[in-house]
Amino acid sequence: MGRPRTIGDGTSIQPLAGTVARLSTATATSAGGVVIRYEGDSPQFVVGRRRRERDGMTWTLPKGTPAAGETLEETALREVGEETGLEVRIVERLDSIQYWFVQKGVRIHKTVHYWIMEPTGGDLARHDHEFDEVRWLGFDEAPTLLSFETERSLVQLAASRLP
Repeated sequence: MGRPRTIGDGTSIQPLAGTVARLSTATATSAGGVVIRYEGDSPQFVVGRRRRERDGMTWTLPKGTPAAGETLEETALREVGEETGLEVRIVERLDSIQYWFVQKGVRIHKTVHYWIMEPTGGDLARHDHEFDEVRWLGFDEAPTLLSFETERSLVQLAASRLP
């Protein structure tokens, strides 16, 4: 810091003493679910794949932002239904995860509330545009497929609550 840098055309850039870039901050809240079914004796849960510019492809749990006047439970049910094509019901509260990210020059602290859910109908083929692909995944596959550590830990917690 404090040393001149050059850019592609060789132009020298002298940093200003004491200048620090500051991002504005904001908070965001979402809600989603870990939807669980059994194939024989093997539990499975739903994941979705989406393309993202900054990190290629991610496999993640369904979640989304509350609409005006919605409770977190209503948001979770709606978003999981839209993103997976399934009709679901809440079984129990699971946990919340928190993380930071930067979007359009704003540093955002996000909290996502999750519930354990079970399918009551629907079809994965009816998922919306949020995911490119939606599929059932065995709990043993979560550590190698899910993109985010916070979600891997959440799925592990859900697995610990299975009957």
